[in-house]
Amino acid sequence: MEDLKRKLQDEIAALEHELRSELPKEILRARAHGDLSENAEYHAAKERQAFVNARLGQLQARLRDFAMVDVSKIPRDRVGLGSQVVVLDLKKDEELTYNLVTSEEADVANGKISTSSPIGKGLLGKRIGDTVRIQIPDGVREMEIISLTTIHDAASS
Repeated sequence: MEDLKRKLQDEIAALEHELRSELPKEILRARAHGDLSENAEYHAAKERQAFVNARLGQLQARLRDFAMVDVSKIPRDRVGLGSQVVVLDLKKDEELTYNLVTSEEADVANGKISTSSPIGKGLLGKRIGDTVRIQIPDGVREMEIISLTTIHDAASS
C-alpha cells in the first residue's frame, strides 16, 4: 500500500508542477497569438488545465481515502484488502491465486484483483473452507477457498 501512496504522491506532484508552471506559460504563449475564439493552442491548453485540475482532485481524494484505511481493522482470519487467496474453481477443478488489491493496483493478468470487482467482492470476508458462488459476466463461478494469507501474515514474514 505504501508503493501506491508513493505513486499517487508522485503523480500529484507532477500534475501540480504542470498546473502551476507549464500550463500558465502555454496559455500566455497562446494568448499572444491574438484572437482567442479561433486559437486552437489556447483552447487545447485550457482543456488540459481543466483535465489536470479534475485529475488532481481525484488523486487527492484517493490519497485521503488511503490515509483513512485502518489496517488494524482488516480481518486476520478472513479475506480482506491485501490478502492472497488460493481457490479451487469447482467447475474447472483448477487452483487459482488471487491477490486482493485496490482498484488502482488491479492487474487481472497477474492475479491482482480489485476488492470492488465481482470476484473480489465475493471473496471478501470469507474463510478457508468456505465455498462461494460468484456471478461474473461469463456466468456463475463456484470456488472453494483452500488457502489464505492476510495482509497481517504478509507483514509479519
